[in-house]
Amino acid sequence: MDGRERVILHSDLNNFFASVEIALNPELAGKPLVVCGDPKERHGIVLAKNEEAKKYGIKTAETVYSALKKCPHVLRVSSHFSEYKRYSRLVREIYERYTEKIEECSIDECALDMTESTALFGSGYEIAEKIRETVWRELGVTVSVGVSFNKVFAKLASELKKPNAVTVISKENYKEIVYPLPVKEMLFVGGATEKTLLRYGIKTIGELAAADEALLIKLLGKRGKQLLTFARGEDDEPVKWQKSKEDLKSIGNSTTLPKDISEREEVKRWIYALSESVAARQRAADVGRASTVHIVVRDENMRDFTWQTKISPTALCGDIAQTAYALFCKHYPLGARVRMIGVTVSGFDYHIEQLTIGEVTGGAAYEKKERAENAVAKIREKYGYATMQRGIVLTDEKLNGLDIKGKKEEKTSNKKNPKTDE
Repeated sequence: MDGRERVILHSDLNNFFASVEIALNPELAGKPLVVCGDPKERHGIVLAKNEEAKKYGIKTAETVYSALKKCPHVLRVSSHFSEYKRYSRLVREIYERYTEKIEECSIDECALDMTESTALFGSGYEIAEKIRETVWRELGVTVSVGVSFNKVFAKLASELKKPNAVTVISKENYKEIVYPLPVKEMLFVGGATEKTLLRYGIKTIGELAAADEALLIKLLGKRGKQLLTFARGEDDEPVKWQKSKEDLKSIGNSTTLPKDISEREEVKRWIYALSESVAARQRAADVGRASTVHIVVRDENMRDFTWQTKISPTALCGDIAQTAYALFCKHYPLGARVRMIGVTVSGFDYHIEQLTIGEVTGGAAYEKKERAENAVAKIREKYGYATMQRGIVLTDEKLNGLDIKGKKEEKTSNKKNPKTDE
């Protein structure tokens, strides 16, 4: 870099799953709509909703039953993940007209480094507007784009105006725009961190930026220093556009439950549902088998507990889920309530194909299970996640729905010691 100010964009496709469904079926436009695992089930989970449904207070991850109480005439459509992946790829192809430096944050979010593109295509704002207009014109979905001089503020900017908008946070205006915002709007400030900061009178991002570094480190450890850096606009993390699978340190998924639960059988079903997602992402990333399983549990008092254990290298949902559930039963008090739970795998063996069958735990039995899971994955990719589910995660009234193949707190980490999001 030659010392030029960086131009970073963060794109966030608005109500992505619901927007794709409307693009595929324009007759749905203008009507309250939710995407769920099975539209015939009243106890499934809302995976996505459109702007019209938001007006009724419908939220992602609540039950369809709850959504119907808020809006009895809300339209329900099943999920089509192969279409969402296709649209995500088409959107990325639009981004690639302006830069090759693209970091995929999730299926509907990307960070883009446009520093070297401005000489050809105009300012960051002008490029963002071109992207926004092109995505709508060519694909019929909308995107909100944040423009800034670092990744953290670009992401924050993308959240400020939705849907279908461009927001610029520059070195000239960031204190005016960012500092009055509630501290919870800062990246990585979850509920527990917010409560800690509020106890010390830190209510806004500006007050966070002015806080004493030693105090923040005392309260939050390394994260305290990181948050201070973010709040002061000093984040210099590059857009990670050149990544190999060897860079991937962990893959995980966590979710805040619709209600606190204490029955271990319910916890087990959530763990299997999360493990399905983790195993699917592990296959998609082509990282081989994982040798460590981690879980995080948040109780009703917002306290987080994490445990991990080694496991024979695996990429199977069953192995991951059984290990995660065993960790839970071993460490978490019987009868204690659970508010959030997460499952993560790490320790990937990228050279597992070089081992003989006899050297891999499970041998032929493992290979048989692996072929079965791969076959199910292909069916789901073509026809949707709800077409095939494990018996243990089938929805019913007691469980309030467990089809959570959404983006709720999904994450893929490049850190060696992954922390779950708050």
